[in-house]
Amino acid sequence: MTSGPPERILVWGGGAIGGVLAAYWARAGLDVTLVDIEAAHVAACRTDGLRIEGPVESFAQTVPALTPDEVAGVWPIIVLAVKAQATEAALSQLAPHLAVDGYVLSAQNGLNEIAIARALGAARTMGCFVNFGADWLGPGRILFGNRGAVVVGEIDGAIRERTIDMHRRLAIFEPDAVLTDNIWGYLWGKLAYGAMLFATALTHDSMSANFADPARFAAFDALAREVMATAAARGVKPVGFNGFDPSAFAPGAPEAGARASIAALADFNSRTAKTHSGIHRDLAVRKRKTEVDPQIGAIAELAAEAGVATPTIRRLVALVHDVEDGRRPMSIETFRALTAPEPAP
Repeated sequence: MTSGPPERILVWGGGAIGGVLAAYWARAGLDVTLVDIEAAHVAACRTDGLRIEGPVESFAQTVPALTPDEVAGVWPIIVLAVKAQATEAALSQLAPHLAVDGYVLSAQNGLNEIAIARALGAARTMGCFVNFGADWLGPGRILFGNRGAVVVGEIDGAIRERTIDMHRRLAIFEPDAVLTDNIWGYLWGKLAYGAMLFATALTHDSMSANFADPARFAAFDALAREVMATAAARGVKPVGFNGFDPSAFAPGAPEAGARASIAALADFNSRTAKTHSGIHRDLAVRKRKTEVDPQIGAIAELAAEAGVATPTIRRLVALVHDVEDGRRPMSIETFRALTAPEPAP
């Protein structure tokens, strides 16, 4: 990294993603502080320590932690790791604490870099892609279920000294972390995979069981192809990761490649202690709203701007809302509604 004293890092959001990053960085001696709205979680992290559990590694690490109202001063680096729907509120809280020449790294799911750049400026925004499996289990406890792709890049495609430094920090956590000049390609690839994960959460089956069922292929295929068509219309070249091959779902791509990619996802997800998605946990365990609007609903809006039809994406958003609001159960019947014929007018 650059010479001089280590830069202070503020991780805003101490859940599955932010908590794991903060614990690894604190253990490595980085000057990191965690911010979270759960007072009990904050207290546990700064006293008994944040416990990382699971097959990858298990350890407890004391991490300096604050609630948002306790934050004072400014930081050169703020890692934003809140749920996508909390992005706008978090930005308004953290903005006074970001140094003028500092930046926010979006360690989130979705295209939150757009909102960050709009609020704070493109020069103060850095993109990040994560696909490791983790779940917040309770105050001071996070399950680290499996390793997965971790990628960092500037939203304008440049490679700067600060980007290289952040890549080195991420490599402390994930040795195979990637430094890219195409972060949007990774983010759009994750959107297609993310749409499929939202579909798996319509049932109580594991991610692997969903992907391994041939009867569910048509729904996964339709979702991924609508996202890839939107990316193509917007001039984005998606990048693959952890078994997901975006080119297999590109406009006109043969079905055989798509089936092979989904089979690879079934295999990847069969080798993790995190058997269900965070979306499933939101619906079935925590009984709270998911990120479906800022993640998946946003795809439909961007597709409409590009003139791309996304009927399956729109139906997925509606079905997730049905489950959230208690109008439909989490079941295979709800999943099948993704590709059911439209009722006659």
